[in-house]
Amino acid sequence: MIYSHSESNAVRKDGRYQNNRDLHADKGQYEKWNQPQNRRWSFHHLHTIVRYGFSLRAPEFLPLEPRLLPEIEQFDSVRQLTGKSSFSALVALRGETIIYERYAADFSKTSTHTIMSISKTMMHLMVGCCIENGLIDPNMEVHEYLPEIGTGYATASVQDVLDMNVINDYSEDYSDPDTTALLQNVAMGWRLPTPNQPETSNREFLQGIQSAGTSNNTGLVNYKSANTDILGWIVERVTEKTLRQHYLDIVEAAGLELPFYMSTDRLGVPNTNGGICMTARDLARYGLIFTRNGLGIRGNKLAVRASSKRCGNKKALFTHRHSLFTITETTYEPIDDGLVMVVGVGSSCSCILNRLRWWSSLAYSKTQALRMMHTLNLSFIWQRRFLDCPGSDLIIPIPR
Repeated sequence: MIYSHSESNAVRKDGRYQNNRDLHADKGQYEKWNQPQNRRWSFHHLHTIVRYGFSLRAPEFLPLEPRLLPEIEQFDSVRQLTGKSSFSALVALRGETIIYERYAADFSKTSTHTIMSISKTMMHLMVGCCIENGLIDPNMEVHEYLPEIGTGYATASVQDVLDMNVINDYSEDYSDPDTTALLQNVAMGWRLPTPNQPETSNREFLQGIQSAGTSNNTGLVNYKSANTDILGWIVERVTEKTLRQHYLDIVEAAGLELPFYMSTDRLGVPNTNGGICMTARDLARYGLIFTRNGLGIRGNKLAVRASSKRCGNKKALFTHRHSLFTITETTYEPIDDGLVMVVGVGSSCSCILNRLRWWSSLAYSKTQALRMMHTLNLSFIWQRRFLDCPGSDLIIPIPR
């Protein structure tokens, strides 16, 4: 650890015990684990820092065969990314073959890294399955699935929650240490409550979000991590199946080799908005689910348990805009073996690109979508023909 627990200023006057220094935050400050000088170590070990969580492991894994292409190392864009101090890992696949792999000196193929908001893609995969099976109608309002929800989401459509298109008093400005998103860290078990602050569950926190009107008429994306937790609550409600079981289904479908970690709140509810930690190779294996049109390594579809409440709105998972990310009207088409999936992780970024072509037909062009990913501090790597036109289609917006 690069900071000393003995420096704690959270010691009680009687000296008998002290707050956990990793999770402590002084007023107007970030948690110690989340401060810039500590962040790299913390992002490599977040699964050991947070208060609650679980781990999952698949009974069988998908082998990845290394056949490295040395010319990839010569691309300026690859050199730029792997030469940064924030870099941790980069894995490029063609099918189930590793054609490029690189790790930082303090990281390895078995090292675990938080994937932060890339965790959201698993929830959108679950929602896509529910839509395909008629369990969720994206046009219905949230209160129709969650009658107990507060005004912050009650009248918002599921579609608007998926599209990050909701107005409420939840803020996500990480330049502001008092932003609501960091206050949610208390409910997520990532931060200690202040002496006068109750520690609520994550869903109690969600119920407390308020709004005088959820409609977003600005035409701008209104990014809120709490949206993903709302979706998770809906998925669990309509499938009558725990989120933990849904994550286990994905872990097994992807054939992950090493442990998959998910942080939870104190009641054991997964932090769907950013709680996953995994290896770079396993992140790549997860991405391959999308290249297989949602099929597991044995050719099985991800399953959702039927509920008595069905909306009858069945849309194909991989032609539906909710399947991956939060970009309006995005569709996905499987592409040929000449295309490559690239994943990478770094101290200030996580990224995943599945081996799919995607286009935005309404609110976002490709350029705008990439700019949005950049704004969210994600390194998003786009590669269409890795060998046919080396470097010309490799776009790497580097995080701030």
